[in-house]
Amino acid sequence: MSALTPHTGIMRTPAARFRAVAVIEAVSWVGLLLGMLVKYATDYGDLGVKVFGPIHGAVFVAYVVVTLVSSRQLGWNRWTTVWALVASVPPLATLLFERWALRTGKLDPVGPKQLRAGMLLSVNA
Repeated sequence: MSALTPHTGIMRTPAARFRAVAVIEAVSWVGLLLGMLVKYATDYGDLGVKVFGPIHGAVFVAYVVVTLVSSRQLGWNRWTTVWALVASVPPLATLLFERWALRTGKLDPVGPKQLRAGMLLSVNA
């Protein structure tokens, strides 16, 4: 099952949204780090930082918002949510957290808490 709807491309599950933003946040970190490397290690100036700085800032804010919303929808406990937020600070740590969350079932779309809360809208077989 794809996380994207065939016609709109909008991600329909909290897990899919979280995973996408976690990867994009890591990619924006790489862009910013490369921009900083070029700025401080070469004579090419700071264009990379000027481009990737605002991009990374916007994606960072999006990651925090998506994490807070997803944590509620996926039934994460307080510590899982805190670790997801802490993962946004070190470069590429959102990828590590996303892999851990996937492996441990934190990104399972249907869990006991979602069923109890009546959040299950439809299940594709």
